[in-house]
Amino acid sequence: MKQMSRANFGSKLGVILASAGSAVGLGNIWRFPFETGNHGGAAFILIYLGCVLFFGIPIMIAEFMIGRHSRTNTAGAYQILAPRTHWRWVGRMGVLAGFLILSYYSVVAGWTLEYICEAATNSFAGKSAQDFIASFNGFVGNPWRPVLWLIVFLLATHFIIVRGVEKGIEKSAKIMMPALFILLIVLGICSVTLPGAGEGLKFLLKPDFSKVNSNVLLSAMGQAFFSLSLGMGCLCTYASYFRNDTNLPRTALNVASIDTLVAILAGLIIFPAATSVNIPVDSGPSLLFITLPNVFLKAFGDVPMIAVILSVMFYVLLALAALTSTISLHEVVTAYLHEEFSMSRKKAAWLVTAGCTILGIFCSLSLGVGKDYTIFGLTLFDLFDFVTAKIMLPAGGFFIALFMGWYVDKKIVYDEISNRGTLKASTYRLLLFLLKYVAPIGIGLVFLNELGLFF
Repeated sequence: MKQMSRANFGSKLGVILASAGSAVGLGNIWRFPFETGNHGGAAFILIYLGCVLFFGIPIMIAEFMIGRHSRTNTAGAYQILAPRTHWRWVGRMGVLAGFLILSYYSVVAGWTLEYICEAATNSFAGKSAQDFIASFNGFVGNPWRPVLWLIVFLLATHFIIVRGVEKGIEKSAKIMMPALFILLIVLGICSVTLPGAGEGLKFLLKPDFSKVNSNVLLSAMGQAFFSLSLGMGCLCTYASYFRNDTNLPRTALNVASIDTLVAILAGLIIFPAATSVNIPVDSGPSLLFITLPNVFLKAFGDVPMIAVILSVMFYVLLALAALTSTISLHEVVTAYLHEEFSMSRKKAAWLVTAGCTILGIFCSLSLGVGKDYTIFGLTLFDLFDFVTAKIMLPAGGFFIALFMGWYVDKKIVYDEISNRGTLKASTYRLLLFLLKYVAPIGIGLVFLNELGLFF
């Protein structure tokens, strides 16, 4: 591997917002409320917070240490820390996972652009619940419209990536993350002031421990793991752009806090709005594209302009959340090609964009005209989702914990956690304990549960 000079994030705020942008995505907006709705409301949130503290943050710090110490892409990082060993496959698996996730994730991200247009043109007006279902199914099954939006979304991601680390990734994060929070707060205020919203707030804030069992614990660990974007190389790659004075534990805590806050704010939007119009809160992915348009129509139908404005704002929010994630996924693969194969950044970015566009088109078509063509009984879209989310990411996180907990020289761990002795390393021993024992066991249980081999 040819070592190249590294770009750096220009400010501490840029580090936090870019890293948080990598973690925040569509999963925060619908998956967290969906899991919360199925597992006891606030009881699930309390368990989730525990999982973030004991599993998520230690793995995040480990990825930060690997990235900053090596100052290279996620695949090259393991070759520097563990030369001529099989550990290099952990980094390569992260690059592959990022590439596959970007391919099918961009399909769903493209849907947000379609719904921005539908909301802006007041296309939701006059539709019944069945009309929304038929409209969504018709759009997803269309052979060209989802593909068009997929390409537009990938090109938007590509434009930011080719501008580089500071002018592209950091600058976009400083704009998009505050905008995302403003939209969340505005929509949350509108939602909690709806008639009947109190039931939704009660569900979100009052724990129901009668629903807590071992499966809820595993679901909370899984949500924490996937919500924080662990094991796919994003945070490791971003950390290679961190400055030497970046406080890694504090940055991890800030990123986890922002990610969790976004998820809870999403719950404040969805639960009160859904209960105010008697719509189930456990509708899964359809909550975004079938149920919520109905919510906006019923809740604000008396004032059509407000319904239009709020629905547009919501789908802009989704698009921004998706874009912050696609940027980080794209950067993982772009940095790998750029550095490992000595390509120009522009050429590497175009290869990633072209490759993801081709795979993304096939994923999109597999939901419509190609749905009868399956692999192991799964469409290509579902296969990519299963292989990455249920196999590659948990495996990546598991091996990251073992790598930093057991293999890497403890002097490196101490130097990174203390910024070479310039910071107090009061969490050093606790971090090692969590990485050696707690995180691998917890992630192992999630892995087995997701494969249906445990509970």
